[in-house]
This record gives sequence, C-alpha cells and structure tokens, in this order.
Amino acid sequence: MRMRRKPNLEARTERCEYLLVREPGILRGRWLSEITGYNGLHVELGCGKGKFTAESAMMHPENLFVALEKISNVLVIALERTDAENLKNVRYINALADYLPDYFAPYEISRLYINFCDPWPAKRHEKRRLTCRRFLEIYKQVLHPEGEIHFKTDNLELFEFSLQEVEQSGYTILQIDRDLHVNGPVGVMTDYETKFHSLGMPIYQCIMRN
Repeated sequence: MRMRRKPNLEARTERCEYLLVREPGILRGRWLSEITGYNGLHVELGCGKGKFTAESAMMHPENLFVALEKISNVLVIALERTDAENLKNVRYINALADYLPDYFAPYEISRLYINFCDPWPAKRHEKRRLTCRRFLEIYKQVLHPEGEIHFKTDNLELFEFSLQEVEQSGYTILQIDRDLHVNGPVGVMTDYETKFHSLGMPIYQCIMRN
C-alpha cells in the first residue's frame, strides 16, 4: 500500500532545505573539507523520523552525521526534528543505500549505522536486505579501513542471516549482543527501538570493523 502524501510536504521540506543535500555527489570526497569543523563522518542508512541521528549528533558534536532516507514523508519529520534542535552537524540525503559510492569517496566514512532495516523475510528478497553480501561489499568501498558498522534489529532471523553474511564478507566482528538493553537502555535508541524495548522485546546488535 502506498503511503499517503503528507500535507504541505514541499513547503515543510523547503523550510528545512539547508539540511537536505540535493546533489550529494558534489560533496563526494569533500564532506569534511566543505562542511568544516568535524573529526569524523558518521552515516545512517534509513534514518526514519531522525531520532537516532539527532540524538547522536547532540551527544557527539565533534562528528558530522549524514543520514539517508528514501521516503520523503518520513524524511520531512527528521528534517523538522533536526531543525527544532538547531543542530549544525547533521545533513540528510533523500536516496537509497545502493548508491553510497556515488555520494562518498573510498574510505571517507568512519562509521556506518544500520538500524532496524526492512528484514525482507522472503528468501527471494535476500539481496534487498541491507546486511546481505551485496551491500556489505558496497560498504567496504566507502568505509575507512578502521571504520565500523553498527547494526541493530529486533528480527532474530535477520540477525542470524546478517552474522553469516558479515563473516563471509571478511569483516571482523567486535561485539555481539542478543539482548542489548537487558540491564537497561544502552546508547541512543531509535523510535522503533524505544517501542520494542517498552514491549520487552530483545534488541540484537552486531558491531563490526572493516
């Protein structure tokens, strides 16, 4: 089912235009030299309503955060949330993860976040999962040699699949958590994560290095 277009979407987006990078390829290889004053480039894939991106940026003002979100209806909420917090170290791209090498140069990203991506449960859709080998190879093209990927999900089947893909792709697994918040909330949580945790659902996390 197609999501209904939000009222005044264009006007609302235009008010936060300064946060939206319309042509990210222009900044390829120059993110930290053009948007100056930051030590590292952190990228989130599928940021949703922007809670994780905004709160991470507040906690780590030394880094530049760039978040991708393909759904304009959702992205506008992230833009407005970031604008309301007056965050200077956040930018957004309205695009898919498939084209990361068009937006970022080799080794330009120091950390990549994959939070609660679509599990695509059908076997025939494995190649659409953001943690399949096809995508993991794409990430290698843009991730710094010592860069990290932080992956979280509530879906156990996706998590087990992802661990296998990660190992076969040559990444080094640094940390695995099968119930991340068992002793209380850890780190910044997404909107989905907050909801799932409140329902008592385990959150799975894998941190890996390139």
